[in-house]
Amino acid sequence: MLADQLKTYLAETNISATETQQQQLVGFVTMLNKWNKAYNLTSVRDPEQMLIRHVMDSLVVSPYLKGQRFIDVGTGPGLPGIPLAILNPDKEFVLLDSLGKRIRFQKQVQFELKINNITSVESRVEAYEPEQKFDGVISRAFASIEDMLTWCHHLPADNGQFYALKGQLSDAELTSIPAGFDVVETITLTVPRLDEQRHLLKLVKQK
Repeated sequence: MLADQLKTYLAETNISATETQQQQLVGFVTMLNKWNKAYNLTSVRDPEQMLIRHVMDSLVVSPYLKGQRFIDVGTGPGLPGIPLAILNPDKEFVLLDSLGKRIRFQKQVQFELKINNITSVESRVEAYEPEQKFDGVISRAFASIEDMLTWCHHLPADNGQFYALKGQLSDAELTSIPAGFDVVETITLTVPRLDEQRHLLKLVKQK
């Protein structure tokens, strides 16, 4: 059932995934649903909704990623990092979260689904000092773009970009972007079967 729905959604969004990748994506939803009953990892309870609201909501960002090394800040159970890592095995993803139960879930997903390009880190973002900076800093969890830029300013490499995944975009939020950062692009995303606004903001530090 989920596998058939995933095939349909991928076709609608022109995203290609191998059979193995599709099995991993469905496996992720299955594990998330199972663990969620005990650990309360997401407010979405229905696996079919998880496929739309978590997996497809993450995958539609994939065509816009530039570079090899990414960090997903405040990733929760691994969103959007794990679906993006499954779809992009040639890229590296660090999944950062401060809650141990979320990190344990991510590590179990990595082990069971054999995802070799993710590293889970338990830390608060402001305390995390990577040895190597990132081509992309991704987040769909921050309350505001201002907070994301303030707390994550030390993470991108010289030519790195911030990828802020947002629902609705308000003028107030856009005008409160801190000095020293520029919006490069604002992209309207379409998620199959989701009748809600979705946006991707790409931002950079001013040189």
